[in-house]
Parts: sequence; C-alpha cells; structure tokens
Amino acid sequence: MQIKLLKEAFLSMCLENRLKKNHEQITIIEKLTKFYEQINEKNSFIKNIFYKRKKKLGFYLYGDVGVGKTMILNFFFNYLNITKKRMHFNEFMIDVHNFLHANKSKSQNKNLLELYVNILKKKIKIIYFDEFQVTNIVDAMILGKLFRCIFENNIIAIFSSNTKIEELYKDGLQREQFLPFIKILKNYSIEEELVITEDYRKSGIKTLDRFFYPNNEKTLFTVNQLFRELTKSKKQSTKHIQVKGRNIVINNFFEGVARFNFDDLCKKNLGAEDYIAIADICSFVVIDDIPSFSDENVNEQQRFLTLIDIFYEKKIALMASGINSLEQLGSSRKLANIFKRTISRVYELTSPKYMFN
Repeated sequence: MQIKLLKEAFLSMCLENRLKKNHEQITIIEKLTKFYEQINEKNSFIKNIFYKRKKKLGFYLYGDVGVGKTMILNFFFNYLNITKKRMHFNEFMIDVHNFLHANKSKSQNKNLLELYVNILKKKIKIIYFDEFQVTNIVDAMILGKLFRCIFENNIIAIFSSNTKIEELYKDGLQREQFLPFIKILKNYSIEEELVITEDYRKSGIKTLDRFFYPNNEKTLFTVNQLFRELTKSKKQSTKHIQVKGRNIVINNFFEGVARFNFDDLCKKNLGAEDYIAIADICSFVVIDDIPSFSDENVNEQQRFLTLIDIFYEKKIALMASGINSLEQLGSSRKLANIFKRTISRVYELTSPKYMFN
C-alpha cells in the first residue's frame, strides 16, 4: 500500500460523500500509511530495517469529539486486505473475561491471557478499538499483561480515543496497577492527535428532532404522539433477555422498537453486556426522563455513557427526553471530559441522519 494510493482513495471518498477536504485529516492518512508500511511483512526492505528494534504495532489516534477520528480509522481499516476485526472495547473485554472464566481450570498450568492471545492470533492480524476508554478497575488490572501479549505476538492494534495515552484512566481506582499498560502502549504505539475545531457530527444538524426537554406535560405528549406514530403498525410484546442469569424485561417492545425510562437502564445494576443484548434486538430506542448529572449520580452517568457508546457502535436510532437540553445536562467532575463524546453522539443518534424505521 502506497501513500499516494491511500491518499487518492481517501480524497475520492470525500468527493463522493461531499465531505470537506481537511489538511489535518489528510496528514493522519499519510501517517497511517507510513505506519502500515513499517509493519507490512511483505515489504522485506522495511522489515529488515525494523527487525532489530521494537516495531510500532499500535496506532493511537486521539482528539476532541466529532473531529473525524472514527471516519479516518474506519476508512483505513476497511482499506486493509488482511484478516482483521473491529470491536467496541467493552465487547472485547467481555470476551476476554468470559474466556478467563471458562478456562480457569487450566490456570494452574497455563497463562490464560497468553492462551487467549494465541487463539486470537490465529484469527486476525489487526484489531481496531474505536473510542477506546478504560473505566473499569477489573479491566485496568489486566490490560498491561494482555497488550504485552498482543504486541509480542505481532498483532496490530489501532485505537481512537478522546484521551491521550498518559491520561487514560486518570484518577481511576488503583491507577498504579494501570501504569504498566500505559508504558506498554506508549512503547509499542505511534500516538497522534487530530485537532479540528468543528464538530462534524453537529454541523448540518439544525434541530434535535428527537430530543425533547424539559420534562413536562407538553414534552410527554409530544414523545407519546411520536411513539404511537412509530409503532402504529407494529405488534407489542413483553421481551425477556437473559444475560448471565440476569433477566431483563422490556415491557414496551414493538418489533425492534423499545421504550425505557432512564432509571430502568441506568439506575439498575446493568453493564455493557446487558446494553449489548438490548442493542442486538433493537433498531430504535426511546429513553424518557434523562436527568442532569453531577458527582451525586456519577454511577448513573457512567452507565449512560456506556449505553450510548454501545448504541452508537450498533447504530441504534434514539428518541429521548431530558430535564434540560443536551448542553445543560451537566456532568460529574470525573467524567466531564469523556462525557463530551456522549453528548455529541446523542446529537447524532437523535438527528435526522438516524431516521424512523
């Protein structure tokens, strides 16, 4: 793969989709191509140069919300003609923990993380984590050993994130156990920042057609009216989802359209696995009564952040109501920076881009 070919393909894609040509994004495309060339095993000249020193097997792209990180890395990822896998980080870690649990009887004789990575290596050469962010202490404690195994087995990893590597899991519980992962990621990765002032997810969206506030009778009437319109030709049923012994009940389920109160999704002890299971059977979700966030309800905010990340990954259209506008929902101090991404994504998921079925 040559810089010229990838760059030309990217510019053609921008032209076909009527996207703005952006110098900063094109620079990242060029750096991605150089990154791939230095690890491409078919290129013997490059291979010989880098053989005696540690290869950069990771590409870590960070920047503010809506600057095009995902668009660029999706383009690069789709361009590669090798065995590959794109995963939401939550799904990946669920898979890892499930493997560790299922194989714990073997732990006396084998390093289970190495065993997991050896199996992964047989399936893929590159793995892509979009919107990489660590919030779970259980994940934080094993990431160093896990990614050392991944890179030592020459698996390529690309990341998009809102956070620079050094600030990952900042102020997190027992962060000292996370520091080995930061060191490994920095040693093995090329880190680049994409700086663009405009949030492309918001540009062109003049109204939030399906985000309504404040919570009052008028808002409830509007949401009910639209919900009836959305489900008028669909049959209602009660849906039961089983996730590791937990029974999630969806009373308002209409052939892929589901309606929840915020408390049912984010005040209960639900997590990524539960939200993935919901997303797998839904194409459109309505969330009522989203509150304002502060340090007092940081756990609910964290669940909402995870929920929206998964819905965004699964392309689930939303209609929602909240106590305030999206810009005034507030945040806990701990999640203030990460939550910008969530707000930007709610903008997009409630916009005309994601239409009614």
